[in-house]
Amino acid sequence: MTKLPTPPKDDDIRDEPLAGALGERYLAYALSTIMHRALPDVRDGLKPVQRRIIHAMRVLGLDPNTAFKKCARVVGDVIGKFHPHGDSAVYDALVRLAQDFAQRYPLIEGQGNFGNIDGDNAAAYRYTEARMTVPATLLLEGLDEDAVDFKATYNGEEEEPVVLPAGFPNLLANGVTGIAVGMATSIPPHNVAEICEALLHLIKTPNARDETLLQYVKGPDFPTGGLIVETPEAIAEAYRTGKGGFRVRARWSREEAGARGGYQIVVTEIPYQVQKSKLIERIAMLIIEKKVPLLDDVRDESAEDVRIVLVPKSRNVEAEVLMEQLFRLSELEVRFALNMNVLDGGINPRVMSLKEVLRAYLDHRREVLGRRSRFQLQKIERRIEVLEGYLAVYLNLDKVIKIIREEDEPKPKLMAAFTLSEVQAEAILNMRLRSLRKLEEMEIRKEHAGQKKDAAALRKLLGSDELQWEKISGEVRALRDQFGPKTALGKRRSVLGTAPAIEDVPLEAMIEKEPITVICSQKGWIRAMKGHRDPAEEVSYKEGDRGKFWIRAETSDKLVLFATNGRFYTLDCSKLPGGRGMGEPVRLMIDLTEEDDIVDLFVHQPGRELLVASTTGHGFRVPEEEVLASKRGGKQIVSVPDGAEACVCAPVLGDHVALIGDNRKLLIFKLSDVPQMAKGKGVLLQRYKDGGLCDAKCFAMAEGLRDPNGRTWAKADLAECIGARGQTGRLAPKGFPKNNRLK
Repeated sequence: MTKLPTPPKDDDIRDEPLAGALGERYLAYALSTIMHRALPDVRDGLKPVQRRIIHAMRVLGLDPNTAFKKCARVVGDVIGKFHPHGDSAVYDALVRLAQDFAQRYPLIEGQGNFGNIDGDNAAAYRYTEARMTVPATLLLEGLDEDAVDFKATYNGEEEEPVVLPAGFPNLLANGVTGIAVGMATSIPPHNVAEICEALLHLIKTPNARDETLLQYVKGPDFPTGGLIVETPEAIAEAYRTGKGGFRVRARWSREEAGARGGYQIVVTEIPYQVQKSKLIERIAMLIIEKKVPLLDDVRDESAEDVRIVLVPKSRNVEAEVLMEQLFRLSELEVRFALNMNVLDGGINPRVMSLKEVLRAYLDHRREVLGRRSRFQLQKIERRIEVLEGYLAVYLNLDKVIKIIREEDEPKPKLMAAFTLSEVQAEAILNMRLRSLRKLEEMEIRKEHAGQKKDAAALRKLLGSDELQWEKISGEVRALRDQFGPKTALGKRRSVLGTAPAIEDVPLEAMIEKEPITVICSQKGWIRAMKGHRDPAEEVSYKEGDRGKFWIRAETSDKLVLFATNGRFYTLDCSKLPGGRGMGEPVRLMIDLTEEDDIVDLFVHQPGRELLVASTTGHGFRVPEEEVLASKRGGKQIVSVPDGAEACVCAPVLGDHVALIGDNRKLLIFKLSDVPQMAKGKGVLLQRYKDGGLCDAKCFAMAEGLRDPNGRTWAKADLAECIGARGQTGRLAPKGFPKNNRLK
């Protein structure tokens, strides 16, 4: 038996609570995800992987006027030097930066297959090529002039910028989405010309109100266009708080087709980030499922531009009504969330308003301007120093040459002979001999004067806030002109408008009305068979199962299900599984647990009241509109205590109510004694010493109480059982059904 080696005594093994260790490591993971992956920097609007891609392309010299290079080369440099992650993650980010339907102002120009709006993937990176666009070069402008800080790369071999100088307002211009741990970001693209106008106003009026800025930034400007139908109040609130959303609709037009007044609807722009192929597939499914009966066909006639053709079933169908239904049921209308959660200063994640984002960008541009100006001033001062050295030795070139020829260490001699600095002496010694003959005093003095003038201008700029903001304003104006509304790229694509005021057409009215028979088994398997079937018709069930509910309905009806947990659920008859086979478990359609059972299942009748009660003998009346539920989880109406169940759901008819318990005692009292409530436990209807409520039924005393066996009991037959609400009742008369059921 091999003996395991004894671990060294200095091995770092510590006893630590599991919860503390997991918490510490998960926090580290969360911070890494937030700061180094998912959230953009408010200054340049880039995530780390995007910033590294742009920087790597700059190092490779992939400017807009140079030749394309393989994306594989770019991806290799990024993961080899800057980004310690997989190549697929880097390539996916690169592809998105090049897609004109994903980026309002693409930062990369691609050559080859970079995917399409249908959702098809890009070709492998060995087949595609790329280079930077003008906006990307603007983001990098000044990087060689100490505009930003650099940090060591993951392996410490090279350096990368912490943030880009950002001569282009990329955060708002292109937008960004990302999901981190415990937080997310979602910023839509905007129009650069509008952003520039807002920036100029904020420079001029630093205390500008959010509402004033919205006169310039009117809303998102998506690369795929579309119609933004959000209200101005909602847009203003979203930009003021940094959270909200925008409803974006497809743009469409009506085209005449045929000689008899027929027409078709042509969709030319679809909402942002909606895949065209899946959108058409969704509309086709709506037609198959008969959820848009006014629509006959959908065709994709797109080439380079989007062209989706919708064919109505009849020329009498109103196009606006049809489109409103499609907007409601398909991705022809989506809601794009606004959550301006960004890294403030590259460190602190927080949600910013529009004004705060613009202010952070301007502050960054001012810092970049200051750093570049100081860098340029230092460079000019070094050149001035060199020129002054040239002037000092110009009239004594022979002496300079003699010192260089005769001295072993000429630098100290030159510095002493002409009172030169070390920099000046080094510059003179480094001059080529052929440059001596070109050394002319007038040229030196002319350059010296120009450099002095430039240095004075830079010092003046650095000492004046007003001049700095004036300089930034000039840069913003140039950017506005470069991407203005008169340019192909700068023209606004998304239109702001309102949804047409069309009277709401309920979905039920759009569903073809057809007779069906709903069958639900004892174990909760439900199906809808075409036509109104006779209950005597033979129907098969799963082994060990049998029928429980047999309901004649229409496809436009709603089914109401009442369960023993006191909750009501609503089912759409048009969405029920077909009659072939055994159907599907109703528990897959609603959130009904295995512990709960179905008490009743019936067709919803507007305006009706229901009597509901639990086995404790408590109950009340409730309007049927109150029990309709819009969610799978249903709607809690009856409060059921532990150990009890909801057991009665009966339509309110007539003027009396009859209740019978497990103890076979029957109680009849006036229906008016039962209060109407929206939800709750209810009042005591019948009192029990043993057992509980078994069944209840409302009826008209004048017509008598009809039992499940078909016998009608007159008032005289029931005289002993008539009492007041809350009593125990009397034993049911002889001949009453032994199963204690009233219906």
